[in-house]
Amino acid sequence: MKSDLPERTFEFAKRVVLLCKVLDASPGVNRTLANQLLRSGTSVGANVEEGQASQSEADFISKYSIACKEARETHYWIRLLIATEILPENRLTDLADECSQVIAILTSIIKKLKSKHGGKV
Repeated sequence: MKSDLPERTFEFAKRVVLLCKVLDASPGVNRTLANQLLRSGTSVGANVEEGQASQSEADFISKYSIACKEARETHYWIRLLIATEILPENRLTDLADECSQVIAILTSIIKKLKSKHGGKV
């Protein structure tokens, strides 16, 4: 069965880019946070995509592990934007939820593959 995760993380990255365009319109803190969010948020899908062409299961796990770390960082930046009221919470809730779901999916895939090998990958 083909995973929809590459397309889902691509769509997530698009949403992050559009959000960063809004943030980048204001100088200072907004622009700095936009840069951080842009890097981590687009890296999630890029690493998932790289994982699709992995050379081994260990390489696949490595790419997905990086994607998961980047998703966690992205979630952090979204939470910070909410906590500092740079953007209204209702504007970021759906993106934060999608980010949490992507983290859960990646974590599940990684754990399943690692347990298949007794944690040795």
